[in-house]
Amino acid sequence: MKQKLLLAIGKRIFILLALSACSTATPIVSEWRNPAQAPGSFKRVMIAGPSGDASVQRSFEDEFVAQLAAMGVDAVPSYRYVPESEAIGENSLRRVAQEARADGLLLMRPIKVQEKTNYPAIGPELSFGIFGSNAGAGWSGIPGASGPTRYNEYTSEIALHDLGKNELAWTGTVKTKEPGNVQTAIKSYVETVTKALAAQNLLPKK
Repeated sequence: MKQKLLLAIGKRIFILLALSACSTATPIVSEWRNPAQAPGSFKRVMIAGPSGDASVQRSFEDEFVAQLAAMGVDAVPSYRYVPESEAIGENSLRRVAQEARADGLLLMRPIKVQEKTNYPAIGPELSFGIFGSNAGAGWSGIPGASGPTRYNEYTSEIALHDLGKNELAWTGTVKTKEPGNVQTAIKSYVETVTKALAAQNLLPKK
């Protein structure tokens, strides 16, 4: 019981930090688009946010619904169709999305968290002799620089599935750090993803 509780708490912290880490900028470090996917394929998309914290999931899905609506896409949040107390897998989400008459499923899931170390910037300091062309090089740090700092890097994946073809249409990987305001972070995350989908010509033209 204690182990399950710790896992649940850890998962909730991961979700909050992975999202809030995006408050300043949300870079997609890698993405892939199915070349066979037709342009503007998706008219109705179900959004499935990170499970583990109901309020974060609802805010995440609602923000996607609002931003996609502004782009001419009918989107529906999964929480309207899946009870909060029920944890379901990807295959079940696909079935629920099809029952909701969606042609696409946009699914976000945390992947991993890694501890990173940030070392102070150092570089070669070159000095040239006044009486000749000999040069000496030594390594020095920035004056007043502190020692190495540690931080967590959170990796999440967001994928768009074509339910009609039962194929993956697009996927992106996001790496973030430095937690901030959750609501601002969610908005930033969603803006980044919707712009990427539009750039990949997966959304209908207004």
